[in-house]
Amino acid sequence: MARIVALDYGKVRTGIAVTDELQLIASGLTTVATKELIDFLKNYVATEKVELLVVGEPKQMNNQVSESEALILPFIEKLKASFPTIKIERQDERFTSKMAFQTMIDSGLKKKQRRDKALVDEISATIILQAYLNRI
Repeated sequence: MARIVALDYGKVRTGIAVTDELQLIASGLTTVATKELIDFLKNYVATEKVELLVVGEPKQMNNQVSESEALILPFIEKLKASFPTIKIERQDERFTSKMAFQTMIDSGLKKKQRRDKALVDEISATIILQAYLNRI
C-alpha cells in the first residue's frame, strides 16, 4: 500500500501529516512554508509512494465553507496539476487548531512550546488525517 498525506493548508505555512504504509497510523511529518509546499511534496512523492492527498476543509458552525476556502481552492488546482495521478479528498477541519492546542497541553508541553504555531499546524494536520482514517 501507499501512504496518505494530509495537509492543514494555511496562507503562511502548512502542516503535513502522513500515514504508515498500511494506512493505520497518522503521524505528524513537518510544517512547511506554503510557498515551498508544492516543491516539498514533489520531493516527498519522489521518495515515498503516496496514493492520496487529504486537504483540510475549513467550515463554519453552520456547515458553510469559511473565508479561507477561497485560498484553498486555487491551491487544490495546483495540486491536481502537479500530481495528476494522486487522488485528492477533503476532510472537515473544524476545531482542529483547538484540539491541537489541547493536545499540546495534555502532553505536558510548556507554554513557550505551545506558542510554536508550526507545531500546532503539524498536529492539526495529524488530527485531520486521523479524522479521515476514522471516516473511511
